[in-house]
Amino acid sequence: MTLSSSGTLGIDFGTSNSAMAWLGAAGGARLIALEGEALAMPTSVFFNAEDSSTHFGRDAIGHYLEGTEGRLMRSLKSLLGSPLLLETTQIGHQQISFQDIIGTFLATLRERATQSLGTAPRRVVMGRPVHFVDEDPARDAQAEASLRQAVQAVGFDEVSFQLEPIAAALDYEQRLTKESTVLVVDLGGGTSDFTVVRLGPDRRPQADRSADILATTGVHIGGTDYDRQLNLAQVMPLLGYKHIGPEQREVPSRVFFDLATWHLIHWQYQPKAIAHAKTLRSNYSDPRLHERLMRVLTERHGHLMAHEVEQAKIRCSVSRADTGIALSLIERDLQARLGVSDMQAHLHDLLVRTVACARECVQRAGLTDASLDAIYLTGGSSALSTFQTALQAEFVGVPLVEGDLFGGVALGLAYSR
Repeated sequence: MTLSSSGTLGIDFGTSNSAMAWLGAAGGARLIALEGEALAMPTSVFFNAEDSSTHFGRDAIGHYLEGTEGRLMRSLKSLLGSPLLLETTQIGHQQISFQDIIGTFLATLRERATQSLGTAPRRVVMGRPVHFVDEDPARDAQAEASLRQAVQAVGFDEVSFQLEPIAAALDYEQRLTKESTVLVVDLGGGTSDFTVVRLGPDRRPQADRSADILATTGVHIGGTDYDRQLNLAQVMPLLGYKHIGPEQREVPSRVFFDLATWHLIHWQYQPKAIAHAKTLRSNYSDPRLHERLMRVLTERHGHLMAHEVEQAKIRCSVSRADTGIALSLIERDLQARLGVSDMQAHLHDLLVRTVACARECVQRAGLTDASLDAIYLTGGSSALSTFQTALQAEFVGVPLVEGDLFGGVALGLAYSR
């Protein structure tokens, strides 16, 4: 029996980062290295216009930040369930659909799994959020169908799906020595998902775990939404966002929202968008702000700005101290600031909605906080200090357990039946 016919590959195709895990016949899931020794990699694709090569993960971001001519694409998962998915975009001398670009990334994941395992995996369990699209079951079903189609197109014979927070729970269960009732919190780049589930060593062998899942909820808020909010609040005013023009009206804001949203940034580099931005000049009282906006668009600095905001968010969260957002490529010595108080103020509404979704999950399960043994955190955005503070304030006394933030879901997917 080959490895591929006796095991399961779990793929956590994330908005910001992706990971894979393998569970073979011998048991015990393990993460698969994706870039060197790194067990997770950014969900990023860079199409190099200089030599027509394609790059992925950190390599993709590195080429872009080094100034290589080409096209960087991130937050691909955000397109699932969107009308944009089947639209085409210019890559080199050809038009490619966003569905096919997602397929290109998934094909690379399968190739790297094959290199690691020595044979091509045939069975895969894909993670999916509780909701790809909030409050729209038809679009949500279409999003899963589109992802299934992309996965099958790259060569997987058996494709199934598991909710990402349930996968995280199955990974956490491997380390439990007694039965526990747990609120699983999975905060990714695009969604925040919650599950209340009963876990324990005696439950682990059961093939059907549906009775152990007491409630699930989810909201379409994640790390990229935090980044966009911080970008709009701290950086975009330097380009004219909320700037009051000579007629005492704000500069039209659409360009700033799109420029702060990862999967929409590249549209602002198109000739039509640049031409529209030029017409905004009369809306500015300060011409320097408009000059900065035009430089960002014509020199294609939008992705770099978004990257700098994301890194500043991480630094501020980890150090709990103020930090800078470097913008010298736009203008010499130009810099924005990001402080802990800024994070709390600008992210407040998003965090309130996210924590409310966690509370709703516990209420749907018919439990009180006293019934919870732990809150298990996974997903890179769950490390955000402002989120953890808000969660602890809502669930006073319930211990927070931080899991493998980037690999836990992939491991749980491999354990899924």
